[in-house]
Amino acid sequence: MQDVRKILDLPPCCQVGFVYPKLEDALAQYEPIFGQFQVVDYGVMEGATFRGKLAPYRLKLAVAYTGELELELIEWVSGDTPHREFLAKGRTGLHHLSFHVPDLDAVVAQAKGLGFEPIWYHAMSDEIKYTYLERETDPVLIELTQRPWSGGNVQRA
Repeated sequence: MQDVRKILDLPPCCQVGFVYPKLEDALAQYEPIFGQFQVVDYGVMEGATFRGKLAPYRLKLAVAYTGELELELIEWVSGDTPHREFLAKGRTGLHHLSFHVPDLDAVVAQAKGLGFEPIWYHAMSDEIKYTYLERETDPVLIELTQRPWSGGNVQRA
């Protein structure tokens, strides 16, 4: 078995993402355990690609922390995204694990050698970008994020 974290030099997981058809239902399930989540809706996001095609999207998100680990609850609203595919397959719950990396493009290139394919990509600026990696043998996606670094720690969004 390959040690993906070691080969890709990934830091500890910083986020666990869950997808549900209705954000309110997910909040009702998780707030009694983790406390209040911050709910955000950025509206339609432009510039992302999904499976090689431009794909504007809209998601509703809710974020909370348990220690340093971010919990992200996601409701798909519109557009072609991995979240829509996940729900279309009749799935809900655990969707992705996220890792902050200093050079997203370099890690993506290295991950391809391990069978991972980038399926969703959005460069919001030269410094801020993310991608979801899919591997046929894994039911959970890997999200890589690149954000400005400060003192060895990534700045929280």
